[in-house]
Amino acid sequence: MSIRTILFDLDGTLLNTNELIRASFEHTFDKFQMQFTPEEIKHLNGPPLNETFYQLNPEQSEQMITVYREHNMREHDRYVEAFPYVYETIKQLYEQGIVLGIVSTKIKKTVMMGLDLTKLTDFFSVIITYDDVVHKKPDPEPVEKAIRLLGANPETTLMVGDNFHDIVSGQRAGTQTAAVSWSEKTEDFLKSYHPTYYLDTMRDLLTVAGE
Repeated sequence: MSIRTILFDLDGTLLNTNELIRASFEHTFDKFQMQFTPEEIKHLNGPPLNETFYQLNPEQSEQMITVYREHNMREHDRYVEAFPYVYETIKQLYEQGIVLGIVSTKIKKTVMMGLDLTKLTDFFSVIITYDDVVHKKPDPEPVEKAIRLLGANPETTLMVGDNFHDIVSGQRAGTQTAAVSWSEKTEDFLKSYHPTYYLDTMRDLLTVAGE
């Protein structure tokens, strides 16, 4: 069935925030005198911050979130950029009449900072963030809410992301799914969740949407 709606995760999918996230974690861990290797930090990327920090240090998790977000916002524009072909592809999909949305586990403020910086904001008809739902990805609630607000059909909706949270959330909401090759997660890891599509470049979406 042809795709009429595409929902995107933001970090690691549309925007390259990997270095910013890594730097923000390192800054936070330095403040709290915790030691993690770069590889360990890479695996912390994905879930909501409150889950990550609570698992690491329940007593200080709220302070850790505050330190992380202050650093993240302060350094945001120095690090963040769109991945290759993102702007051109999003613009073309929009002009073809594909309805586009964002489904992110970030708070609204930092989502909008990233979209505004990369001049992507106006292409998206709905933006679902951490602040808009009770249950985060991989729960289906964020994807289901986006579909509901858009009046979309799950069967003609594609959820695109760089982590298993995105694939599983889309699957549970009844959508088609796509994983991206530029994820920091391995191809074998992502394919083990059986996404409908695996995108080698952002431009592959033009072919997928045209099927």
